[in-house]
Amino acid sequence: MTSANGNASQVTNNGDVRKPFKIFIGYDPREDQAYEVCRHSILKRTSIPVEITPIVQSDLRAKGLYWRSRDQFESTEFSFTRFLTPYLANYDGWAMFVDCDFLYLADIKELTELINDKYAVMCVHHDYFPKEKTKMDGAVQTVYPRKNWSSMVLYNCGHPKNKGLTPEVVNNQTGAFLHRFQWLDDNEIGSVPCVWNFLEGHNEVVENDPKTFPKAIHYTRGGPWFEAWKTCEFADLWLKEMQEYMKKKSNVS
Repeated sequence: MTSANGNASQVTNNGDVRKPFKIFIGYDPREDQAYEVCRHSILKRTSIPVEITPIVQSDLRAKGLYWRSRDQFESTEFSFTRFLTPYLANYDGWAMFVDCDFLYLADIKELTELINDKYAVMCVHHDYFPKEKTKMDGAVQTVYPRKNWSSMVLYNCGHPKNKGLTPEVVNNQTGAFLHRFQWLDDNEIGSVPCVWNFLEGHNEVVENDPKTFPKAIHYTRGGPWFEAWKTCEFADLWLKEMQEYMKKKSNVS
């Protein structure tokens, strides 16, 4: 768990200026470096207090919170554990879940300012149908409705519907039920601009249109930490951030 002290006058969690904004990042041992760079990119730019926690499947299993068997369509260890976010946040306030293969280019404060309490969750409503058959390090590229909606979600953790996301539900419900937000009505799913979950290889930057410039790049097909994706779009930005993180880590040690 990491805290970064920012401007304490900003409201980040249910109107309580004393609470840091909770961020849960999906963790997979194969993408440890991606997790560290994602975390670094958030902390580097935030102007509000944040609390970052990795969602580590082995830890959840040890605590008896996660026990479902892994199936062939799970490309990461957090394919389903992500939906424990409201539980892990004690069903209190707003919290964010994000995949580890993100690079933040803007202050997370800007994202929290989009929060609207009338919604149970808020996310980018992608219309994404990947062409590739595989991704990352050869994982199967699955196609399903609302793909990538669950890769970055703002959760209204105290919402009555989200209190139904118990460990029992997360461990037993289908992938369709969870990834398509079927525990919610459509009008309870708020929308966030796509620049906050900008899909590398899918979304495009329009020249001279700042509204299309990414605030958070999602290397959903695979990032430059994988050999097969070292030359993907925006690889240079991730590599620069990685070098900065490594230098900071070296100076601390």
